[in-house]
Amino acid sequence: MKNMKSIAWQAGCLLWLGMAVCNCTPASSGEDYASYVNPFIGTGGHGHTYPGAVVPNGMIQPSPDTRIFQWDACSGYYYADSTINGFSHTHLSGTGCGDYGDVLLMPTVGRQDYHAMGKKSQQMAYASPFSHGREKAEPGYYSVFLNRYGVQAELTSTKRAAIHRYTFPKSGKAGFILDLDYSLQRQKNEEMKLEVISDTEIRGHKKTVYWAFDQYINFYAKFSKPFTYTMVTDSMALDEGEPLLPTAKVLLQFQTEKDEQVMVKVGVSAVDMDGARRNVEAEIPGWDFDGVRRAARQSWNEYLAKIDIETEDEDQRTMFYTALYHTGMQPNLFTDADGRYFGMDLKVHQGSVEEPVYTIFSLWDTFRAYHPLMTIINPDLNQAFIRSLIQKEREGGVFPMWELAGNYTGTMIGYHAASLVADAYMKGYRDFDVQKAYRACLRVAEYDTTGIITHPLVLPHLMPQAKYWKNKVGYVPCDKDNEAVAKALEYAYDDWCISVLAGELGDTLNQRKYADFSKGYQNYFDPVTRFMRGLDSKGNWRTPFNPRSSNHRSDDYCEGTAWQWTWFVPHDVEGLVELMGGREAFIGKLDSLFVADSSLEGELVSADISGLIGQYAHGNEPSHHIIHFYNYVGQPWRTQELVDEVLQTLYFNNPNGLSGNEDCGQMSAWYVLNAMGFYQVCPGRPLYSIGRPLFDKATVNLKDGKKFTVVATDNSRTNKYVQKMLLNGEELVRPFFTHQDITDGGTLELIMGDKPVKTNN
Repeated sequence: MKNMKSIAWQAGCLLWLGMAVCNCTPASSGEDYASYVNPFIGTGGHGHTYPGAVVPNGMIQPSPDTRIFQWDACSGYYYADSTINGFSHTHLSGTGCGDYGDVLLMPTVGRQDYHAMGKKSQQMAYASPFSHGREKAEPGYYSVFLNRYGVQAELTSTKRAAIHRYTFPKSGKAGFILDLDYSLQRQKNEEMKLEVISDTEIRGHKKTVYWAFDQYINFYAKFSKPFTYTMVTDSMALDEGEPLLPTAKVLLQFQTEKDEQVMVKVGVSAVDMDGARRNVEAEIPGWDFDGVRRAARQSWNEYLAKIDIETEDEDQRTMFYTALYHTGMQPNLFTDADGRYFGMDLKVHQGSVEEPVYTIFSLWDTFRAYHPLMTIINPDLNQAFIRSLIQKEREGGVFPMWELAGNYTGTMIGYHAASLVADAYMKGYRDFDVQKAYRACLRVAEYDTTGIITHPLVLPHLMPQAKYWKNKVGYVPCDKDNEAVAKALEYAYDDWCISVLAGELGDTLNQRKYADFSKGYQNYFDPVTRFMRGLDSKGNWRTPFNPRSSNHRSDDYCEGTAWQWTWFVPHDVEGLVELMGGREAFIGKLDSLFVADSSLEGELVSADISGLIGQYAHGNEPSHHIIHFYNYVGQPWRTQELVDEVLQTLYFNNPNGLSGNEDCGQMSAWYVLNAMGFYQVCPGRPLYSIGRPLFDKATVNLKDGKKFTVVATDNSRTNKYVQKMLLNGEELVRPFFTHQDITDGGTLELIMGDKPVKTNN
């Protein structure tokens, strides 16, 4: 999770700036899974989701924008707002940094006002009040009544194009404002071109500079009704005396009868305006809005049909299928209908529609649960993601950390593409160039800034000096690089993933080298304080030390404290137990995490440290595996009761239903897996830890027709403890099973009760 206001390097950038292919399981039962989804979950609080009309992994994301800048404008929509600026066509789901918000369209009736509202205003001059009572969102469809204009707005989409339907009142002054210079977070418009090419067609091109330094967007819009127009291209200041900013808007005018419907088809492309037009022509050749809406809903039903659940709790059903829905929002298709795409080398490439490239890889978040979930419900798509990452490495010079619109952003830490590759490989999914992937893993683990195509301000974050120190002296000194402890712990895990790949591929030398690196976490454990702690280049602990201290993105940790980061050793739990002094000492320390005072201290406490149970922070990713550590030390009942507490108290069926940023599907993927009753603690090791199933029955519909079912016998709100575990009728002694057990199909039966079963295992 990335708090936009506080990322140090990005603040520097702002100063410098002056300011699907989806292998789906058919919904053979005919069940309308989409009816269980509430797209407004996460649009309040700090979930940063949006309710727009999208299809799974779609290139285009038409959605309402209610605010422009600051942290809770990351997706453009915030539930507490009462006005809508319009409907833009690109959005990020659940991120902690903002970008996108391209090609805003707003219907108008009467005077078309576009004057500057001031840099502190979240509203455009043409914004309209709206009511949630007259707003509707469902998978693939969104509608709202715009009170200011008396217009009903409706949106739906295909993979690469959107179609809007607006129902107007009778007016001699109806129209639209198409705003190209608008964007979320008020990005710098470095290039803009806007053309009216007929009385029903408009196209345009824009390059913005913000989180992505070279984000190109092209659009093509076709209207069902001819218009006259006024072009607005004069420069405009947000406030008097402020710098003049380039403007590119088209004011469209026409007359309408009462309840007349005007439709608009919009395509986008990172390649060029012709690509945007072809995307529309290929996917929405006519004006059948309802047909597109039905197809969008069907695509979601196919996606959601991968898992069936049985429960009498309708809120839990809604929360589960909404979480599964959120996992389908990204990564996004990045290849046009003609096979072209924008590469990491900032060049246009001719690719293949059958082998598309994807964008939006929030790997620091999603390696933990989202990609492991994909290996279960859609392994073919997950392999396509890996092929995209390999292609991006070939074009740009190194695996991305957080890739956005064909750009390296350098955001977050680690090199978790190695995790995706190792996890897929170890689960038997190898439909990618394994040798290229392996070489790319070796490359990203070394400190080498050469041959990387990115902005100079991004390079030191994409390739931090921490890698040099880790490889040179065996640890990352806290006086040599920022977030040294967090980086080092994640490097140790990623190096373990590389060692696994090396061993599988017969590279003995690198297997040993990276296995040794994977033990690097041991350098940071202070046996006196019993926390992972910053160690300087002279071998001294950083002082003063406070395990609840946070200085967001400017301390030894990353969006967390020593309390959360001490546990990031998913690949060597046994080693961590030994490091902490053995089983009893480990359990005591783990217990203390969940009962410690939840208060935080520091100069700039990270807003991402949220969803607290003691000092366990479920609202951010570094904590997500920790609850399952109890299973490794013979206290599975603690895993069960804590999983139950998180499921019951930190996820809700309302806009404030997430305890932190959704983060491109990670927060929801955790819920999906744990609600079914299991979780993968260490991607790269195909082993699942059993928790507390939420439903009486959950069935994964596998791609080959097999099914893996988790049955919770005698399940209830109070019966949260597992009494007995049976896998295909055979009793399990320990609370673990393998990925092969899932792919073989079968049944995991968990017999539940109201009292913990305590053993000495």
